[in-house]
Parts: sequence; C-alpha cells; structure tokens
Amino acid sequence: MISPSDLRIVFMGTPEFAAVNLRALINAGFNVVLCCCQPDKPVGRKQILTPPPVKVEALNNGIEVYQPAMLRTDEAFCRIKETAPDMIVTAAYGKILPVSILEIPRYGCINCHGSLLPARRGSAPVQRAVMDGDTVTGITIMMMAEGMDTGDMLVQKELAIGPDMHSDELMMALADLSASILPKAVTDLAEGNLTPVKQDESKATYCPPIASEEGHFTWDMPVAVIHNKVRALSSWPGAYTEAGERKLKIYDSRIVTELPAFADIDAAENAVPGTIVASKGQDLIVKCNDGFLKIVELQFAGGKRLNARDVAHNYKPGQTFA
Repeated sequence: MISPSDLRIVFMGTPEFAAVNLRALINAGFNVVLCCCQPDKPVGRKQILTPPPVKVEALNNGIEVYQPAMLRTDEAFCRIKETAPDMIVTAAYGKILPVSILEIPRYGCINCHGSLLPARRGSAPVQRAVMDGDTVTGITIMMMAEGMDTGDMLVQKELAIGPDMHSDELMMALADLSASILPKAVTDLAEGNLTPVKQDESKATYCPPIASEEGHFTWDMPVAVIHNKVRALSSWPGAYTEAGERKLKIYDSRIVTELPAFADIDAAENAVPGTIVASKGQDLIVKCNDGFLKIVELQFAGGKRLNARDVAHNYKPGQTFA
C-alpha cells in the first residue's frame, strides 16, 4: 500500500478551481514538491499585479512555485524533471502539456476536467453547459494525452445543475466535487487499482473559449436562451443588450412562470418583446419572445450594478428596454 507522503506530486493549475484541488492533496498528506501556474496578471481598474489562487495556496503551505510563460522550452522541461515527480496532477492550468513533460512521471499525468467526458472537451465546459441549459454535468479525472482532453478516463462523478445556477457557483461546486475524489484517484492509480477507459470519440463535443460577443442578446429571443446567457456569462463578458443608445447588462435573472397579481395579464401577453410588463417592489419583469424574464440585477453602461428591487419604481408597465 502506497502512502500519500511517498508520492512526489507536481501540481499544475491556476484559478480557484485548481486551488481547491491542490488543498485537497495537501490535506490528504501528498508530497507536493512543486506548483506550476500561470504568471501573475494585472487585475482591476488599477491593473494591480495579482498572483493566481494556486500560487497563494502553494506559498501558504511552503510549496515552491514555478510560473513559466511557456512549457515548450528546455528550461521548463528541466525544471519539472529535476523534481523527479511520481505523478503530475493538473486542474484548470490553462496550458497544454507537451509530450516531453507528459513522459516525465512514472505514474503519468492526470487532469481534473469539469465535464462528463467525452462531452464538452475544451476550455469552457462549465460556461457552455450553463449557456446550453444542461441539467447535469460532472467531473472526469483522466489520463492526459497529446490531444485536447482526449485521454483515457479514470473516475467520473455527476453533478446536477440548478435552473438558476450561475457558472461561478457551478465551478466551485465542481471544484469541491473534484477535490472529494482526487486524493483517492491519485492513490488508486499509483497502486494500479484503476482501469483507464477510452473515450467514445463518436460522442465527443468541443467547447471553445467564450467570445465577448456571445454575451449579446435581444428580447425577441426565447426566455430560456436569455436567462441561460445571464447565468453563464455573469462574470465575463456579461449578458447584454441595447436599451435605446445605452448598453444594458443583466447579471442575474429568473424565468417567470406566473405573473404577479398586480400585472395586467392581457397587456403582458400582447406586449412586444422588450416591454416592461411589471415594475413594483421586487418585480421588474420584461416580455421575451415566448415568456417573461424577471431582472434581478442590472447595470447600464457607465453606471453602477444595481438590484432591480431598488430601481423597479423608476419604470412603468408599457415602457420598453428595446
């Protein structure tokens, strides 16, 4: 039986999703000898150089950090090889590992991927699952190969996606799920207790990075499409439309299945998309192509993010955002 402390691990990851998984390995007693993450980046309006969450987690635990701009260099290869890792574990690292590095550890390289492979390979599986209205996703711990998320699968676990769950919330739920199964997967792989399963290429789908223009919507779209854009893209780039000559971003919303009692039901049903059909108390409800969307949080270009309950009284039924 292999003790976690006997396994030399190189961990590669960058955002909070990765930090949660790193913390799980540390708490389980694994010997994490090096952490690789993306370089520090400027953040916010003042562009303050900020370390990624994995770097903070590693340094807080006395683990050396390496932040190469590129992995396909002799320097990166030598730096990782000299740590003599038994296994490389990656989670949302943001870079593809070259074959030379994949071949270094004796037990191979594994990755924690935020989808049920072979579905949703690529860099944005969480956002696209939400934007497409998926009701189930999950974590796949997989062997790494040359292709994009094409390696053999080791462990999978499902997770339900709530109808109002945002990408950030789902990402952290997936991080916790991944962290709950990762330590055992590492030990089981080293002990030869896992049988890799090849992916069914006929069922593979790919999730490209999110483009800023994907946040755009118009009120004549189906209400579910708009709502899913809102919750998928609330962190970036935000779901947005035009309100006259201004850009309007919606950061949170709900699909309305029953209009409030004070609303004029007949007028609402016959309204054109983009018309406000209820604006009282906590309700700011807009007509869409096939239903009604309650705005929960919004922002006009140049303004502050506001709770709809604080501004609903500024609007009247019959007004339009179009």
